[in-house]
Amino acid sequence: MAAPWDELLRDQPALREAATVAVDSALLEGVLMRTEGQPNASDVVNFAPFTLLPSAVPSALFEQAYAVQQDFNLLVDAISQNKEFLEQTLASTIKVDDFTAQLFRIHTQVLEEGLAQSVFLGINRSDYMFDCGPDGSPALKQIEINTIAASFGGLTSRTATVHGRVLKVLGKSEEASRLLPNNPARGLALGIAKAWELYGSVSAVVMFVVEEIQRNIFDQRCVENELWNRNIRVLRRQFREVFEQGCLDDARRLYVDGQEVAVVYYREGYVPKNYDQQNWEARLLLERSRAVKCPDIATQLAGTKKVQQELSRPGTLEKLLPGRAEAVARIRATFAGLYSLDRGEEGDRMAAMAIADPDRFVLKPQREGGGNNLYGEELRQVLEKIRDSPERTSYILMDKIKPQPAKNYLLRAHSPLQVSECISELGIFGVYVREGKEMVMNKAAGHLLRTKATEHADGGVAAGVAVLDTPYLV
Repeated sequence: MAAPWDELLRDQPALREAATVAVDSALLEGVLMRTEGQPNASDVVNFAPFTLLPSAVPSALFEQAYAVQQDFNLLVDAISQNKEFLEQTLASTIKVDDFTAQLFRIHTQVLEEGLAQSVFLGINRSDYMFDCGPDGSPALKQIEINTIAASFGGLTSRTATVHGRVLKVLGKSEEASRLLPNNPARGLALGIAKAWELYGSVSAVVMFVVEEIQRNIFDQRCVENELWNRNIRVLRRQFREVFEQGCLDDARRLYVDGQEVAVVYYREGYVPKNYDQQNWEARLLLERSRAVKCPDIATQLAGTKKVQQELSRPGTLEKLLPGRAEAVARIRATFAGLYSLDRGEEGDRMAAMAIADPDRFVLKPQREGGGNNLYGEELRQVLEKIRDSPERTSYILMDKIKPQPAKNYLLRAHSPLQVSECISELGIFGVYVREGKEMVMNKAAGHLLRTKATEHADGGVAAGVAVLDTPYLV
């Protein structure tokens, strides 16, 4: 893959000047995070980490990722409506993974009571890397699809402007003009606004369910401000506050602090540490309500790694998307090798293969949020330990994707300016809204490029490993 900045990377004085401009531009544009020292205070903030230069992305693969996003939206929605598929796929996982089991219990309870919700909103992000084949040609391979709290749609809306300014300072005005406009925050807000409108109460609010520690608040505020601009009121509440202030009326309308809630947008609730007994009760209350949940619990389950692995089995996509052969082909073309570790001959064979050649694979638990996957020697040690235990079934194996590294500078607060060997991950945001059986919105809403140094196997921006980036199409 062409490296467009080789010549620039040799000019140290120019890069130092450009880095100063880049940081000031990031602060000016609002590419911001709260600090680790004061994660809940906005009177001390710093720039969110980002690359000095935009990273090269093959235009054909970028277009492929956009073209398949509506197909993935349809697939996630189909899975969320298929109780039998979720039940069969997650049967072994819920025996050994308490978190997935608790989500599934709420899912079952809500279905038994009868769904009060009639409008469904999905905001997801499908993440890819560019796998370098034996002949050196890159291929688009999906890492995962995030169906809950897919972040950085706000900050990435502002990052391209920063990179455009950096390129101009470095004498690359023509290249700066080729950076694509990108505003996922607006696309995500359009989906939320459509769901709010279909709910049908102009006085009802949109409620963001947020974490106790809110370093990434400005990313969320970008989406929130788009809603305020449409005169849609927004509340921010933690699970604890929902537990204390929330109730349902006879029609299962949700009220929090006396205000009717039309849409619940989760920016937390995707990892076990988000829950204690009280928070699980709050989650159940929300799921039982008429409010549009983003995601509802079935859609969160559709994003589990076990479901991802099951989708790669021959015939599964055809069953979930009947009569959509072209969509199935587009989706399947993005799959890396995915393997079950369930008890039995197939799982035994895959476990043995991964222990013998750990660098070929990634071991993935049923977790979101980055920093959970296992590689290399750590993968081998964990698999050897759980090889004969039922716990093995709470993981899946995936072929390790091997992208071509490129040089860039990763700008972080209080860190020296130094060049790194880097790899990038492209995410495409998808938004859909369904009312009853009718799909009323289905679109790709923008993109997110994150880049990290090759020494880090796993982890995203919020985990402090990857940084924000902008694709430069080649």
